[in-house]
Amino acid sequence: MPLLRRVHAVAVSTALLATGCFAVSAHAAAPDGVPASTGCIQPGPTLRYLVVLDQGTSAPLADATVAAACGITLGYYPQIAVAVAVSADPGFARKIGLHRAYSAQADGLSRRTGAPARKQDETPARSGTPDTRDRTAEQWDMDLIRAAEAHAISKGSRDVVVGVLDSGIDPTHPDLVRALDPTLSAGCTTGVADPARTAWSPTTSAHGTHVAGTIAAADDGLGTTGVAPDVRIASVKVVDDAGFIYPEYAVCGFMWAAERGMTITNNSYFIDPWVFTCQNKIGQAVVYEAVRRAVDYASRRGVLTVAAAGNGGVDLTRPGRDTQSPTNAATEDVKPRAVDNTCLVLPAQLRNVVAVSSVGAAKVKAGYSSYGLGAVDVTAPGGDRRQQPDGAQACVLSTVPAGYDYSCGTSMAAPHVSGVAALLASTHPDATAGELSRMLNAQAETLACPADYDLNGTGAQDAFCTGYSEYNGFYGHGLVDAKAAVQKGGADGPPAVPGKQR
Repeated sequence: MPLLRRVHAVAVSTALLATGCFAVSAHAAAPDGVPASTGCIQPGPTLRYLVVLDQGTSAPLADATVAAACGITLGYYPQIAVAVAVSADPGFARKIGLHRAYSAQADGLSRRTGAPARKQDETPARSGTPDTRDRTAEQWDMDLIRAAEAHAISKGSRDVVVGVLDSGIDPTHPDLVRALDPTLSAGCTTGVADPARTAWSPTTSAHGTHVAGTIAAADDGLGTTGVAPDVRIASVKVVDDAGFIYPEYAVCGFMWAAERGMTITNNSYFIDPWVFTCQNKIGQAVVYEAVRRAVDYASRRGVLTVAAAGNGGVDLTRPGRDTQSPTNAATEDVKPRAVDNTCLVLPAQLRNVVAVSSVGAAKVKAGYSSYGLGAVDVTAPGGDRRQQPDGAQACVLSTVPAGYDYSCGTSMAAPHVSGVAALLASTHPDATAGELSRMLNAQAETLACPADYDLNGTGAQDAFCTGYSEYNGFYGHGLVDAKAAVQKGGADGPPAVPGKQR
């Protein structure tokens, strides 16, 4: 899932520090309904804020509202009335309203993921020439979802674009060169899209390249092969060099994908700084509302959002306690906090999102994978060392800069689902996001709750699966099936079982 975190000092632009207060004070004549600034102070540092305004707020009014609170608007998304602003005034959030503004930088929070097999995230992006010998025999995950059988029927359409919202995609990897569309790629690590190649290429993490290979690595007899090798992918970088996915990055990514007409976005992360974002808490409510608006807008524009359920191994519908979100940035000390069902993993638990759990080679929920009846829609291979295939690695093999590597996690499960969704979209080019979601549910292979989920052999159940064969908390509607997705009528089936509303 999300990348490993470390405390990150915010780089402050000298120009912003120098002009922040003066630019605000120039807004003496504010529009009706916007109070004039009562004076700005500038002790620094300049911090970035996510600002949620009333729906329908015009760009000039948004700029004036931010300026009146001693800030500068970096970017504004009028479609959802969400702005990204900076301010050197420590009172900015209070002046504009704590119900409107939140700064992840100001919070200074970081967290531990508790995720298994994080070695991939710890490896800096590399350069060089990959070893391109055929590695497809090592891809047990593709066998599990019948990808090779699907490719005999369809490998996907170039009209379908999957936006990989992640840490960037290596544009030189031979398995990805044909699939990657640079004209649709952008970096979002300021909250405002930057289409420059340097903004969307990987720098400190190979995670995004690994995810991209699972979706669309070329079927050319070399290296690995993706689920939908003939579709296009776009690199939408939402992970900064410290490994954070701040909410403004994700909002930017969703909006970029929506405005560029992408078909699907893959989101193998959860949004910082909390594992669970609570809808009724100051600050967190701003994040929830901004991300919800962006996802819903993307859905209305025809974009299907696929997201990893998370590696906390918890029931998302009854989380109880958040034990992974540190409350002290300097020491990363964790103080567990109580959370209830109003606290969600973003974006996975939002409406209009397909949430993905992870299974190992034995088609059993991976121990690290989070779950929950009504929270998980489908499942896919993410790997589990307790379910090691005969003579094979237990994790998922895919592309990384300068080569190939194995990684486990719901991060690895989600792109299998995005790939199958891309095959469905190729076969059903007029399908809406909601229709694609329902087809994903219909084509999935039913997986019943395990009779005994004692992974450690201790005699105690490691998690409790609720529901029934066709729809349960471990696997949702089941394991995605690439062959069923491309067969004529393969996506037809009974109506989707009610879960998250679409």
